[in-house]
Amino acid sequence: MESASQVRVSASAAKRIAVLTAAEGPGAMFRIAVNGGGCSGFQYEFSFDGARADDDVLIELDGARVLIDTASLEFLGGSEVDFIEGLMGSHFEIKNPNAKSSCGCGTSFSV
Repeated sequence: MESASQVRVSASAAKRIAVLTAAEGPGAMFRIAVNGGGCSGFQYEFSFDGARADDDVLIELDGARVLIDTASLEFLGGSEVDFIEGLMGSHFEIKNPNAKSSCGCGTSFSV
């Protein structure tokens, strides 16, 4: 696992991120952000970005490049980003110790 400001990326998440960003093209990076909204107050957003902003933290692991802006990092400290593959489908999951509650879909949370 790689750590930047105490956000960890699991080996399975790094592998999947590397595949997805390679499909996006050269220089693509995987961005994780926390935005207001969702049914619990805050929600995770996953996207691709070709540029690193001045306030971004970059986590690199096994060919995966993950960007997190410093505002989102405040909500994500101590979290682990994982990729889960199961019978019900595949998805990224953030195990966030700062979340006091989350919705059933796992994409929104409250602090």
